[in-house]
Amino acid sequence: MGVTTVDPPVAPPLPPAAAPRRPGARTPPGLAATSVLLAALFAAPLGYLVVRNVGLGDEALDVLDSDVALGPLQRTVVLATTVSAATAALGTLLAWLVIRTDFPGRRVWRVVFALPLVIPSFVGALALVAAFAAGGLADDLFGFDLLTRPRGYWPAFVVLTLLSYPYVYLPVAARLSALPPSLEESARSLGRSPTAVFRTVVWPQTAGAVTAGALLVFLYVVSDFGAVSLVRYDTLTTRIEASRLFDPSTALVLGLLLATVALVVVVTERSLGRRRAHTEAVGAGRNALEAKLGAWKIPAIVFAGALAGVSLLAPGAVLAHWTWRGFRTVGGAGRIDAGDLVEPAFNTAGIAIVAALVSIVAVLPIAYLTTRYRTRAGGVTNALVVSGFALPGLVIALAVAFWLLRAPLGGGLYQTFPPLVFAYVVHFGAQALRASQVAVSGVPRRMDDAARSLGASRWRRLRTVDLPLMLPGLAAGAGLVLLSTMKELPATLLLAPTGFETLATRIWSATESGYFGRAGLAALVLVALSGVLTWLLTIRHMERVH
Repeated sequence: MGVTTVDPPVAPPLPPAAAPRRPGARTPPGLAATSVLLAALFAAPLGYLVVRNVGLGDEALDVLDSDVALGPLQRTVVLATTVSAATAALGTLLAWLVIRTDFPGRRVWRVVFALPLVIPSFVGALALVAAFAAGGLADDLFGFDLLTRPRGYWPAFVVLTLLSYPYVYLPVAARLSALPPSLEESARSLGRSPTAVFRTVVWPQTAGAVTAGALLVFLYVVSDFGAVSLVRYDTLTTRIEASRLFDPSTALVLGLLLATVALVVVVTERSLGRRRAHTEAVGAGRNALEAKLGAWKIPAIVFAGALAGVSLLAPGAVLAHWTWRGFRTVGGAGRIDAGDLVEPAFNTAGIAIVAALVSIVAVLPIAYLTTRYRTRAGGVTNALVVSGFALPGLVIALAVAFWLLRAPLGGGLYQTFPPLVFAYVVHFGAQALRASQVAVSGVPRRMDDAARSLGASRWRRLRTVDLPLMLPGLAAGAGLVLLSTMKELPATLLLAPTGFETLATRIWSATESGYFGRAGLAALVLVALSGVLTWLLTIRHMERVH
């Protein structure tokens, strides 16, 4: 069922609208105060880094002037930039295929294309390394192994691109689902080719979603530790982890440098976003136009199958290989019991759903402030929220523990659920924020103005007008937070209550103990559970608007 509007069933073409922000509009004091308060909470880990770096004095400057910082910084930026560009192209192409073409089996592929995001980066990198190692899957099946293990830039680029393109795919697919067919019908009636229609009509309305997703990929890559460490690609995160215990001063300086990179990228993206023309358009209850692939249908199917093979089937085969080998090597004494994973699975799903819902509620006021009003407070709050995504989960967890243990009565909250959820929200709230901003900017202001003229209160307009139209974008943001929370490891290890295990911590502990069969089985359960929750919270809502 499509999302209905106040227009007649056959809606006339919507003219390009002005930017959703109104420079002359007065920012509601309650909205500004709430956003600033929330941003202050998001800034707590960054504040921790600033306070500790100020205490270091000249020692911090010495670290910045050395190769300890400059080399990893360059490699981090290069990797993040190239992966962002690749995922922007790949995610947009896949979203267009399953939403706007007659691609066979689109309902299934919509779920399949989102699933690589559920595979932790360290699992994906380990699968790549193990597949080509002596005695690995490639060796067992084909008698083939590499002389040297995959390492360096290209393995990191491949793994992170294949596992993070859904950051672009999900919001772009949600945006394409909500666009009205009337705009494209008008362009086609004027004789424009499908390519010209996409370039002049569809792309201007989806560019914001593409940019938002690419920004999330950039921040995800600069904060990643698992994949780059396994393929021995030296970035800021690997240096932070290596020096955390033996050289904490260097770790603190590099952590602040990482946050600074994130802030610079966020501010730059926001300034460029202000120059883009904004178009308010929303579906009027009819299915979007479908482009006929024609002769391109077979190549598209081959491409989709190959992508699913390398991003899902190959890692899945390696995980299954681990499980099979575990059954063979551990014998009866170490028999794998699937029942042991029931509690970690429920814990994983429960904490991830809570974190996703809290994230959407927390960032929605900031999304309204930054998209509907031109204010300096909006730029500051946006930057503070998004910068948290670039900080490694380990740094955020240490900051939360630092503030708790020094606050009055804060020690009693240490290793309880509220600080754990708070760490998840701070770390992954940027994912919900970017999707929420795209969703808010896509709500036509004329509909809100019409509801206001009829006497509807602010809360009633939000409930009856805005939320139904924003649901696909909000669901996409919640899905991103949910998936990221399910595979988060450092924050869970440091802040989770005693005895609280998730599938990610079970995978890690099993790997550390050498029980690779148990690790493989837990990873397969994590992928399956994430796929189910992805459909329930994200893909299902995309279906309702298409």
